[in-house]
Amino acid sequence: MHALHPMLHIAVKAARRAGAIINRAARDLDGLTVTAKRQNDFVTEVDRAAESAVLEILRKAYPDHATLAEESGAAGASDYTWIIDPLDGTTNFIHGFPQYAVSIALRHRGAITQAVVYDPGRNELFTASKGRGAFMNDRRLRVSRREHLRDALVGTGFPYREIAHLDEYLRMLKGVTQNAAGVRRAGSAALDLAYVAAGRLDGFWELGLSAWDMAAGSLLIFEAGGLVSDLDGEANYLDAGHVVSGTPKVFVQLLQVVQAARDKRAAAA
Repeated sequence: MHALHPMLHIAVKAARRAGAIINRAARDLDGLTVTAKRQNDFVTEVDRAAESAVLEILRKAYPDHATLAEESGAAGASDYTWIIDPLDGTTNFIHGFPQYAVSIALRHRGAITQAVVYDPGRNELFTASKGRGAFMNDRRLRVSRREHLRDALVGTGFPYREIAHLDEYLRMLKGVTQNAAGVRRAGSAALDLAYVAAGRLDGFWELGLSAWDMAAGSLLIFEAGGLVSDLDGEANYLDAGHVVSGTPKVFVQLLQVVQAARDKRAAAA
């Protein structure tokens, strides 16, 4: 087992605690209480319990650190901020579709330095520390060797919450579908980004995300040798909410296709 950075070790402990809560709840999905936060955006008592468990562990270890969590929002002020999605893929979880994960990242002075994405159903633990590489359980991760979008399997997510992005997204989807080997939509951006790092996907893009959907996965990809940006090819994806990622060469081609769809919108306007 590779040695974990002390802060990453705490994050892994928190992710596994949340995963245990999720796995227990998965045995009795009919007993879940589900609440709609807004259209097509759901929360369960499992999300809240998992987040509470994560926050308890992180705050006990680092009481002076700030937190940004999906269900409870922002708390504290510090150069260190933990960015937490206790259950990314809640809609999948509610329906028993086994594609969801816990995502925890640490941002230090604007840079993501630690990352955990944990799939409790498969017991797959994706971890990264800045400058130390990315791993799945004990295996070092590298993005795939694919160089051409035409050979690439590309992940995506529908902008089901941000309906204003739908027409723009559909143009992008058409362009990627015409130029890639295949497109997949599994429903957990955090896990999709981890899959890019693991070489299971060659690229991924999505619109209308939150920082907690992308923070951990982005570091996994960088540490596995891939690239991540916003739609302008810049590093502002956590704030912009739009992300493009992939192997170095697939990333460039995917970004070009996505940007071409935006240019068509601008020309039509």
